[in-house]
Amino acid sequence: MELTTVWFSLIALLWAGYFLLEGFDFGVGILLPVLGRDNRERRLLINTIGPVWDGNEVWLIVAGGATFAAFPEWYATLFSGFYLPLLLILVALIIRGVAFEYRGKRDDDRWRRRWDWCIFAGSLVPAILWGVAFGNIVRGVRLDEHHEYVGGFLDLLNVYALVGGLTTLVLFVLHGAVFLALKTDGEMRQRAGALAARLAPAAIVVAGAFLAWTAIAHHDAVGLVLFIVAALSLAGAAVATRLRREGWAFLATGATLVLAVIGLFVTLFPDVMPSTIADANSLTVHNASSTPYTLKVMTWVAVFFTPLVLLYQGWTYWVFRKRLSVENIPA
Repeated sequence: MELTTVWFSLIALLWAGYFLLEGFDFGVGILLPVLGRDNRERRLLINTIGPVWDGNEVWLIVAGGATFAAFPEWYATLFSGFYLPLLLILVALIIRGVAFEYRGKRDDDRWRRRWDWCIFAGSLVPAILWGVAFGNIVRGVRLDEHHEYVGGFLDLLNVYALVGGLTTLVLFVLHGAVFLALKTDGEMRQRAGALAARLAPAAIVVAGAFLAWTAIAHHDAVGLVLFIVAALSLAGAAVATRLRREGWAFLATGATLVLAVIGLFVTLFPDVMPSTIADANSLTVHNASSTPYTLKVMTWVAVFFTPLVLLYQGWTYWVFRKRLSVENIPA
C-alpha cells in the first residue's frame, strides 16, 4: 500500500476519533440549558466532560497537523477556501474553552449564566459547521487549474452541505444525551435517557437522508456498505435508548459516527477535494501529498507515539469512569 493511501486512511481515523469523542462533548454543551435546570445541575453536566473535553480536542489538532504534513496542498486549499467557517469554528472553540475555565471564577448567577450560554454557542456552532465543511469536501467545490478555491462563502451553503450540518448536529446531540444517561445517576440519568429516546427517531431520519443522498450521488460500493451499517447501528441506538441500556446505546451512537466518517472518506478516495469545475482540477492523494521521505518519517513517528497517546487517553477515561449525581456536587 502506498504511503499516500496510508496517511489518507490515518487522517480518516483521526477525524472519526474526533467526532466520536468531541461529539458527545458538543452534545453535552448544547444540552446544558435544556437539561440543566439550576446551577447545581449545570455544574453536574459540565463535570461529566470536565476531565476529558480538552484531551478530546487533541484529536482535532493532530488531524490538522497530519493533513498539513502529509497533504500540504489539501491543507492550503482547505484553509484558504473555507477560511470563514473554519475561523468561526476556531473562535467558538476558544470561547467554549474560556467559558469552562471562567464560569466558576465568581459567585454570581448572572456571570455563570453568560458563560453557560457561551458553552452552548461554542458547542452549537462547531456541531453544525463541521458537517457543512465535510459536506462540501465530499460534494466538491469550485477549484481552478491551480487547485485554488474560486467560489464564495454562499457557495458553501448549498442544500447538501446544510443537510450535512444538520446531520452532525442531531448526531452529536443524541450522542451527548446518551453519554449523560451513561455518566450520571438519579433524576438526571432518567431525564437524559428520556431525551435520547425522543431524539433518536429524528436522528435516524436526518442522518439516513444524508447518507442515502451521498450513496446515490457517488455510487461507491464500500461506502454504501459502511453507510448501511452506520444506519443499522443508529437504529440499534434507538432501541437501546428505549430499553435504557445506556452502555449499548453509547457504543451504537459512537459506531454510527465512526462508520459515517470513514464512509465519507472512502467515498471521497482517491480525491481529497474534488473540483466541480473540471475533474482535472481536483486535488487527489497523489497531487496533494508531501514527498515520500516526509511521509516515511511521519509514519515512523506515528508508529511510536500513537500507542502512547491511546494508552494515556484510555487511562484517563478509566480513572473518571464512575457515574455522577447532583449529590456529588457541593451546594
